[in-house]
Amino acid sequence: MNRLAETPAGAASVADGAVPAAQPSPAVLLEAARWYACLRDGKAGSRDRARWQAWVHADGAHQAAWRQVRDISCEFEVLRGRPDARLAADALGVASGRLRTRRRVLAGLSTTAVVACAGWLGWRESWLPAGVMAWGADHRTGTGEQREIALADGSRIWLNTDTAIDVRFDERERRVELMQGEIFITTAKDGSRPFFVRTGHGRLQALGTRYNVRRDADRTLLAVYEGAVEVRAETGSVRVVAAGRQAQVDGRGISDAGPADVARSAWTDGVLVADNVSLKAVLQELQRYRRGHLAVADEVADLVVYGNFPARDPERVLRMLASALPIRIEQPLPWWISVEARR
Repeated sequence: MNRLAETPAGAASVADGAVPAAQPSPAVLLEAARWYACLRDGKAGSRDRARWQAWVHADGAHQAAWRQVRDISCEFEVLRGRPDARLAADALGVASGRLRTRRRVLAGLSTTAVVACAGWLGWRESWLPAGVMAWGADHRTGTGEQREIALADGSRIWLNTDTAIDVRFDERERRVELMQGEIFITTAKDGSRPFFVRTGHGRLQALGTRYNVRRDADRTLLAVYEGAVEVRAETGSVRVVAAGRQAQVDGRGISDAGPADVARSAWTDGVLVADNVSLKAVLQELQRYRRGHLAVADEVADLVVYGNFPARDPERVLRMLASALPIRIEQPLPWWISVEARR
């Protein structure tokens, strides 16, 4: 028996698993979001519901799009009934912050289990997903938030949006664990204690340095602006990255990523720089600073963008883009935005 899809109030149910389909196009996803908005407001009549049912069952891609819209929307139903969508989105971050920290979780495990795992886990507690580890991080930022912190040794770290780090200093070393997100570091001199940044892909040792580290799911990106950084990948390969260069660290090792992009560090001033960049790339970067779905239609995805944009105000960025490019912003739901060609 097929599981029945959850639908907005007043809507009939749709069987979930019938027709497998490829990833729906942005246009189909937008249409599904419009249907969701129509049914969600409670004003849809029987004729509307019948048309919606016919649309969903007309194509496997429609079913896949409906499931995707429904699943994303269910995560954001905290927005319902709130007059200010941005405040409601912030409430999601507050709710996440109330989750138990990983230290409390670990404390709840039996002593036997902790002892049995201790030798294997080491200091990284690598059996936990990075997202779970981030709940109990020493320092973290929410979506759209940026923060600067001063460390005990005089080093300074800027945390970009949705970033989490742990800081461990002792008599032998200074160590920062980047669990998710992006950081910019200016290290203080300390001849007796090396400064390390660890990600899931390797260890970065600062050699008198200003540098940027971004951890994605499948890679770590390093850009060095002053001094140098010794990179030791989990694969065992080692490379020194000099000032003015970038490198990528992943499951295959370390690869050169060309000259360090000066614009990459502009986020520390709250600026998103686009210099001959596609609209799709700009929106992918902007997505990191806002909650919800942000898509772009294929016909405008390759439009070229130039300019400096306020990363901390995604809605303003979208308005700026819409005023400069032949695009329009469709927002059928508070958490669902699609960038389309202007009619």
